[in-house]
Amino acid sequence: MVFGMATRKVTVTLDEVQLAQIRRLVDGGGAPSVSGFVQHAVALALDDVAGWGAMLAGALDDTGGPLSDDERMWADEQLGTRPRRRGSAA
Repeated sequence: MVFGMATRKVTVTLDEVQLAQIRRLVDGGGAPSVSGFVQHAVALALDDVAGWGAMLAGALDDTGGPLSDDERMWADEQLGTRPRRRGSAA
């Protein structure tokens, strides 16, 4: 976790078996805490969603190549995302 990162406490319902597995990981040192495990899992899920970018890249390869700057700007506006700087890590 990044120090100074804004966080908010929320209630999440988990399957009892999953919760027991998470607690075993925490007890065994495989996760810092239940919250830490859930935060990590959410980050992975968000990265997974970002995997759509890889699918888009494949589709672009099949249909004519990468997006132009104008097309990328339009897509960012439509998706409500901030454009990433070229060369920056995802």
